[in-house]
Amino acid sequence: MRHNEAVANLKEKLRSDLSTAIKSRDELTSATIRLTLTAISTTETSGKQARELSDEEVVEVISKEAKRRREAAEAYDEAQRPELAVREREELQVLERYLPEALTESEVDAIVAEAVAEVAQSGATGGKAMGEVMKRVTPKTKGRADGGLVASKVKAALEPAAPA
Repeated sequence: MRHNEAVANLKEKLRSDLSTAIKSRDELTSATIRLTLTAISTTETSGKQARELSDEEVVEVISKEAKRRREAAEAYDEAQRPELAVREREELQVLERYLPEALTESEVDAIVAEAVAEVAQSGATGGKAMGEVMKRVTPKTKGRADGGLVASKVKAALEPAAPA
C-alpha cells in the first residue's frame, strides 16, 4: 500500500489543486486540471490492464498535454486567432507548474557534448553514434527539454565528426 501512496503523489496534488481552483472559482485552472486528470485516467485505463501511473508517467502525460497547448497556440497564431492562442498559452502556464524545471539550451548543449564525447571514445560513428548518444541523453533530458530540440542538437554535434 505504501508504494501506491508514493505513486499517486503528483496525481493527488492535481486533485487537491483542482478542488482549490473550484472553490476559488478559477475557471482556467480548474478546466485545465480537469482535462489533465482525464488524460491521466485515459492513459491508466488504456491497454490490456488498468494500472496506476507513477509520478514519472504522470509527468509524461502532463508534458504531452503541454506540448498540445504549445502547438495549438502556434496554430491559432498562424490562423490569426489570437484570443484562442492566448487561452492555450494560459493553460500551458497552468500545466508548467507540475512539470520539472526545463533545461536551458546551454544545459542541453552540455549534456549532448558529454554524451558525444563518451560515444566518440567507444568509436561509434554515423547513425549508430546518433542512437548511442540519444540513449545517453534522453534519460537526462526527458520531460525537461523538447525531444526535437535535443535530437537536432545531437545531430548537429555529430555532423562535424561524420566523414564528409
